[in-house]
Parts: sequence; structure tokens; C-alpha cells
Amino acid sequence: MRYAYAITAALLAGGAAATLSMQQPVGAQVAQNAGSTAHNPIGGPASFADLAERLEPAVVNISTTQRIKVAQQQNPFAGTPFDDLFKQFGGGGGNGGGDDNSGGTDSNGKPVTREAMSLGSGFVISADGFIVTNNHVISGGDPNDPSTKGATLESVTVTLSDHTEYKARIVGRDAAADLAVLKIDAPKPLPFVQFGDSTRTRVGDWVIAIGEPFALGGTVTAGIVSAIHRSISPNGGAYDRYIQTDAAINSGNSGGPMFDMAGNVVGINTAIYSPSGGNVGIGFAIPAEQAKPVVDVLMKGGHVRRGYLGVGIQAITDDIASALGLPKNHGEIVSRVEPGYAAAKAGIQQGDVIVRVNNIDVTPDESLSFIVSNLPIGSRVPIELIRHGQHVTVTAVVAERPPESELSALGGGDADSGDGDDGPQNAQTKASTSALGLGLQALTPRIAQQLGIPATVRGVVIASVDSSSDAASNGLKRGDVIQSINQQPTTTVAAAAQVIADAQKAGRDTVLLLVQRGTQPGLYIGVKLQKK
Repeated sequence: MRYAYAITAALLAGGAAATLSMQQPVGAQVAQNAGSTAHNPIGGPASFADLAERLEPAVVNISTTQRIKVAQQQNPFAGTPFDDLFKQFGGGGGNGGGDDNSGGTDSNGKPVTREAMSLGSGFVISADGFIVTNNHVISGGDPNDPSTKGATLESVTVTLSDHTEYKARIVGRDAAADLAVLKIDAPKPLPFVQFGDSTRTRVGDWVIAIGEPFALGGTVTAGIVSAIHRSISPNGGAYDRYIQTDAAINSGNSGGPMFDMAGNVVGINTAIYSPSGGNVGIGFAIPAEQAKPVVDVLMKGGHVRRGYLGVGIQAITDDIASALGLPKNHGEIVSRVEPGYAAAKAGIQQGDVIVRVNNIDVTPDESLSFIVSNLPIGSRVPIELIRHGQHVTVTAVVAERPPESELSALGGGDADSGDGDDGPQNAQTKASTSALGLGLQALTPRIAQQLGIPATVRGVVIASVDSSSDAASNGLKRGDVIQSINQQPTTTVAAAAQVIADAQKAGRDTVLLLVQRGTQPGLYIGVKLQKK
């Protein structure tokens, strides 16, 4: 390889000399890498050893002990001659009782529980023992294991690099940011690290990750920054802006630090993308620019205040953009407006496409949630939106984001008017609705009750789905209710057919459906029309 590099260097030097003698037209474009020189030896740093040796003492292992209630085994022989035999041998709970599913009990009728443990990583940020990790590392239960739902956290143990163990207390936690701050009381000052400036992090920069993958102990991996501002959830969020890296990150690395070459924490390793569950070179870290302000608040025992509009939003996919005749990757569509919140008071409506907030364009890198969450609470901000093809500007007063428990209770459809009764369908109606690949029928009060649809919802119900249609590919199924097509209310099958016919006359090959399933919030879906 030394010979190969020498030959390459000689060729590059000769090429550079020849280039200097040529005349470049004024204003001519040049290659992105023209004239660049390497700041480091080819192949990157000679070694990460000195850096790793300096940083490892500040990285810790975090383990938790949890108590999980054991679900009672259902009695498959209830009402049969084998019922007593099943109970005799412990079926249906230790007390031999019942075939319900209220939870296992012992012979004294007390709930049966089992102990579980979880492992993760963290890092010390002060000499007096403050530690940062992910909230999910110290939360009861495993989100990937339904059997641990409702687990109760009993204790948190922090193990330093010298194997010294300390019981930790939780100072503060923030589920939205997936961050938590712990505190241990050590008899002497601890080695610690500090946050760096992740806004200066660039794609291609070297980074190292230190953590406790698979409880193996302190492990160092290296790689580069693969992407920044990476979104990993379908509809984004206030903190869905990760640094992506190919440094190996595995189970147990969560909560551990990602360092730049100066030894500053530029990210907190949080998630991986992996079909197998192991490292495939796609890991994600919370940027320091987002983590540090949250950590500063949690260290003081406070709670993080975020801006809030009170809307449900969806990204503008290719199909939705095509249906609305809008450019993709610009703006987000409002799928739900919560009554009484800032958006409703400002006049924002379901189906509006918000394209600009406080003079900041809404894009995949600058999502609506991210922009709004960072606005001062109580501030008046202009919001530019597109409604039925027209640009409209409204002013909203930013409210404070409610607790996560309250947000999870919000949702539902709008109370539109209309009976929903349809007469016999004519040939034109059938032809138009079949272009969707769907069979539609009126949503009567009786059908709504059978489907568990709120009585306030108006629309047409899907009676059949063509398995070869784009509607089927998008997951539509019998019982779903279409509330609108191309933002036009569809309280009757005839109304739905008319909107589809109008779209076909306009040369559109995609229509936008607002779909309600049960009590879930309505969702916009772009569906391609079937050709005749």
C-alpha cells in the first residue's frame, strides 16, 4: 500500500502542475474536491487509543431491577370435565381460581410477580456525580417486550469503569426527549466529560462511541457521521433529528456518549436500525445541541417547557403531494385540530398544509414539531398555510405542550354534518368509486355502532377492497371510514364519486383520502386511481 500511495501522490502532483498552466473561464464551475488538501494522513487517525484512554473512565454501566406482574394463565378447559384437573395442577393462578385474566396470584391471593433487569450506558457530566442516560434505559418495562408492560422500577445501579457500584437516584427524566439525569454519591470527585457543539458536526467527521453493549463492559467503536438531522419516525417530532453514524452501536449502548475527535460529547447513542437486532452500521444519536438544554433543566429538578399548537400532522408524501398538486418535502398536512388549543383559536383547519412558521420553512430537516417546540411560550407567530390551493396567513399564540399523559388522551375526528344516507347507485357512481379499488356504502348510525366509530364522524364506509389496488397496498380495509376525498367532505357515496370524477377530469392520477379507523385519529392517505 505504501507503494500505491506513493505512485498516486506522484500522479496527483503531476496533474496539479498541468492544471495550473491551463486558463479557467471566468465563473466556470469546478469540482467539489478541486484544490482540497488532506488535513490528516490518508486513512484517518493513526490511533484512537489516547482519546479512548482519556474518555473511558467517565462512561458508566447502568442496570435496573424491575418487578413485573405475572399474567394469570387462562383456563382452556373451563366448563369441561377437565376444569377441576386444570386447577388442581396450578392452572389459572396459584390459588387454583378462575379462568379470567386478572393476573396470577399465589396461595394467599397475592399477585405473583417476577424480577427483570435491563442494561444500558451513561456518562458522568460533573465531578459530584451527575450522570446522563436515555429515559428508556431507566423506564420500567421493555417497549419491545409486551410481557413487561406495567413493570415497576425498583432500583438503578451505576457501575464505574473501575467496577465500583453505586445506587443511583433519578433526578429528572423527560420522555419526549428520551433523556434522564441520575445522581450518585461518590466519596471522591469523579472523572467527567462535557458536551460539545454538535451544530458544527458534519457528514464525514470521525466519531467514537463508548458504551456497554450486551453487558460486555466498556467498549469503544469508531466510525464517521453518516447523516445529520435524520428523522426515524413516520411523522417526525420535536426531537426526531438524530445524528446517524456507522460506528458500531448495539443493544446496551443506549445512553452512552458519542465523541468527536476533541473528546467532546456531540451525541447520545439512542437507537439503531437493524433487521437482525444487531449492528448493521446504522446507529442514531441525540445531538448535543438538543440534549444539553434538557439536561440543564433536569439537573435543577425542573421540567422542560415546549411550545405547542394543538394539531395532528403528517408529512407530505409523494402520493399526498400528487393529490394536492403541491411540491413534496415542503410543508406538513394537518390531520387533526384539537379544540381549544392555539391552532384552533388561530383558525387552522383540518386539511391545511402548513408551509412556514415564524418565517421558517417547514421541511423534513425543519419539521413543524421541531420549530414550534422551540418557540417561546406566549409568543405570537405568523403561520403560512395552503388551504384549497390558496395561501393563507394566520397568527397563533404559542401554548405550552401538555404532559405526555394528557396528549395520549387527545384525538378523534371532526363533527361534520350530513345524514350519510344514499339512494341506489347509478352506473357513473359505481364507475367512479371503483377507480379507487374500493366498494363504498353509507355510514349509518347502526354501522357506526358496529364498527366502534364515534357518532360524530361522518363519511362513507369501505365495504370491499380490490386486493390489486393501490388502496389495498396502502392498508385500507373493510370498515374504514372515508371522511373526505381531496379535502371535500364525503357524506354520501354519490359525493365521493363526484370528487373522484372531478379529479379524473382534471387529469389527476392520485386522490387524498381522510380515513378514520375505529376511535383512532383520522389519517391522510394518498391513493392512486386505477386506470380504466
